[in-house]
Formats: sequence, structure tokens, C-alpha cells
Amino acid sequence: MTEKRVSRWYFGGLASCGAACCTHPLDLIKVHLQTQQEVKSRMTGMVIHVVRSDGVLALYNGLSASLCRQMTYSLTRFAIYETVRDFISSGSQAPLPFYQKVLLGAFGGFTGGLIGTPADLVNVRAPRRYFLVLAEGLRRLFSGATMASSRGALVTVGQGGCATFLCQPLDVMKTRLMNSKGEYRGVTHCLVETAKLGPLAFYKGLVPAGIRLVPHTVLTFIFLEQLRKNFGMKVIA
Repeated sequence: MTEKRVSRWYFGGLASCGAACCTHPLDLIKVHLQTQQEVKSRMTGMVIHVVRSDGVLALYNGLSASLCRQMTYSLTRFAIYETVRDFISSGSQAPLPFYQKVLLGAFGGFTGGLIGTPADLVNVRAPRRYFLVLAEGLRRLFSGATMASSRGALVTVGQGGCATFLCQPLDVMKTRLMNSKGEYRGVTHCLVETAKLGPLAFYKGLVPAGIRLVPHTVLTFIFLEQLRKNFGMKVIA
């Protein structure tokens, strides 16, 4: 019999927060690019614009909202996946079948995306400093929840470069819906209006999103492993 350490249910959220602190500037630039009605700046130009206008620290505007998002969205999807996986596979030496992992990942990502929508909305609007709840009401915090949940499911199932490419249209629409001030009547209207700008409009912010995903994913699992090794629960195997 040997002793080993296993993750606690909230470690995924903490690890994601650590990764977000390192990759937040890329996330902020991505949001700026996605909320342009017309393409006025590319990634490098947008970075220069933000730094010149508000200083280097402006690249970390909205970090608190980003961390709140990680402690809702990421914490939920990690907690659901790991808790349910361990429960199902307890007493069995064989790993879960691939299709069960896919379904479990999709469910965790969808649920996390829904729960994390209010924090995601604040994160999208943080650069513009809106007082969301007071100005527009509690229901407004769930604008874009459909897109956020769908994106969460896809990203969790396929965490990688292909996920960024496949999910980018959903991410663009999510950002536009969350950033709107009533100009969209719903998801379909937002889809039509975005399509009028051309097919590339659905891939605004793809470069910073892709560049962000790799280090964010790697750092998340590095932090998660360190948390497990140093603070995980001791179990006898």
C-alpha cells in the first residue's frame, strides 16, 4: 500500500487563476479586437494603442473580473469533471471510455460557461468601466449565456489549437452580445449583423486567443500539479 495525493475540488479554479495572471493582457487585447465594428487595428496596433492611451498597467485592466471568471467557470468545469470521473471510476482499475470523457467534459464546460457568464460579462466590459448591475439590472449579467455555455463545452472537450479555431465564432458572438447596449435582439440578430461585416469578422482576435491558449493551458496544469503535490488530500492506494 502506498500513499498518494489527489486534487481537491477547487484546485482547478486556483490553477486557472494563476494562469490568468500571466495571460490576461492577451485576453484583454482579444476583447478589444472583437468589439471593433470595423477592423481598425490588428493585434500589435491594438497593444500600442492601449499602452499609449492608458499606460502599460492598462493591459491588466479587468484582472479582478478575469479571476472571478476563473473561480466560477474554470472551477466548476474542473470540479464537475474530476469529481464525477473519480466517482464513476472508483473501484475500477480501467480508465473511463473516451466517449464518457467527452460527454463529461462537455457537460462540465457547458455548466461552467453558464455559471461563469456574469463574471465573463464584467470581464468583457471592464475596460469600459460599466456599473453593470446598477445600470442594467441583474438579468443583463446573463447576456450571451448561450454562447458562453456552448463555447465552454467545446473548449473543454478539445482544449487545444483546434478548439480555438472552432470556438472563435462563438467567442466573437459572445463578446458582442455581452458588450452590446441593446442593439442586438438576440443570438440570430447578432449572427446576421456580424455576418454583414464578412466571414473574417467571426475570427477577430484569433491570433491573441490562439497565442493565449497554449501558455494558459500549460500553466494551468503546471499550477494544478504543484497544488496537488503540495496541498492535495492524502489517500492510501
